[in-house]
Amino acid sequence: MEPHLRAKGTNFYAIGLSYKKADAETRGHFSVGEEAKKTILKEAKAQGIPSLIIISTCNRTELYGFAQHPFQLIKLLCAHTVGTIEAFEKVAYVFKNSAAAHHLFKVGTGLDSQILGDFEIISQLKSGFKAAKKKEMVNPFSERLINAVIQASKRIKNETEISSGATSVSFASVQYILKHVSDTSEKNILLFGTGKIGRNTCENLVKHTKNEHITLINRTKDKAEKIAGKFNLIVKEYANIQSEIAETDILIVATGAQNPTISKQLIYSKKPLLILDLSIPKNVSNDVTTLPNVTLVHLDDLSKITDNTLQRRKQHIPKAEAIIEEVKTEFNDWLETRKFAPTIKALKHKLTTLKDAEIDLQRKKQIDFNEEQATIISDRIIQKITNHFASHLKDENTSSAESLELIQKVFQLQNS
Repeated sequence: MEPHLRAKGTNFYAIGLSYKKADAETRGHFSVGEEAKKTILKEAKAQGIPSLIIISTCNRTELYGFAQHPFQLIKLLCAHTVGTIEAFEKVAYVFKNSAAAHHLFKVGTGLDSQILGDFEIISQLKSGFKAAKKKEMVNPFSERLINAVIQASKRIKNETEISSGATSVSFASVQYILKHVSDTSEKNILLFGTGKIGRNTCENLVKHTKNEHITLINRTKDKAEKIAGKFNLIVKEYANIQSEIAETDILIVATGAQNPTISKQLIYSKKPLLILDLSIPKNVSNDVTTLPNVTLVHLDDLSKITDNTLQRRKQHIPKAEAIIEEVKTEFNDWLETRKFAPTIKALKHKLTTLKDAEIDLQRKKQIDFNEEQATIISDRIIQKITNHFASHLKDENTSSAESLELIQKVFQLQNS
């Protein structure tokens, strides 16, 4: 990374922690709220840090910025969270310059996410970038890098299937229902229990099936009413569970009890009934499968769907990485161009000055001098000469530092 894009003596760093080494409690200690983000950006600016972008999600907290030493960024993070420097160092990672840029590409494209191909992180990154820009804490390098990561993320989403298929059990449940039950919006659905997976499944059902026949039963009625209010569900008494099962087409069990809460004795209707048991341990007794009209699907079966999905997603990693390399190459080309652009600009200016002086001289010497034609030809030659120098400097076998020095010496250019 070239010196003119950063303040003297600084480097680009990525410092942070993620689900890979830090447990949920530790991640919580280093979580950065909206107000803390503003304070960190303000303090970083006061300390002379030219660019800083912060992202904080349930799975990671990271700072991407320019500093003389990564400890500057670590101190800023620890000063505005409840985590200590000692705790951070036990689980942290620090990347510098090109390694930091590469890490940002992996994070922003979902390759470093807990669920491979999860693109939620890109919106967090955009929001961190927006907040930094608002505080004038983004330099040309960071802006170009973030835009490159966004471009890579879009391409991976569009050109690969790395985010296809169900990856949460609740979403897998809904996919299973949609695949195996026709006219889901017209079916009666009964949710028994208020376990987290059950609630999420219910939310997904409301969203994807537009079903208005969802009933909720819970042993504690006020809990049921709270959830029902959120999703616009009908609440029925636990005492009515047998008659409610008789009316339902799909029964979702999310009770979280130690022993089965649904058994063969509770089912007396003859119409087809799909039961999803989303509880650990199992809350639906296996004896229900002796009934010809009942299909039982357990959490383990749905987890296999998500495991298979993640295995399939892994096949798309090489293509995603190839896209990252393409976009990174474009970014690095831009960096290289930024390195020698001032010299090329100064060279062009010097050649143009020589051209102007020569045209001025010829105008005085020649009566029928065609100034317009001479200008066109001269400008084309200048462009060709500067293009040759630019190509030479872009060549990876060229020592650009030595070449820049030579060009500046030969043409007596001002150091840019």
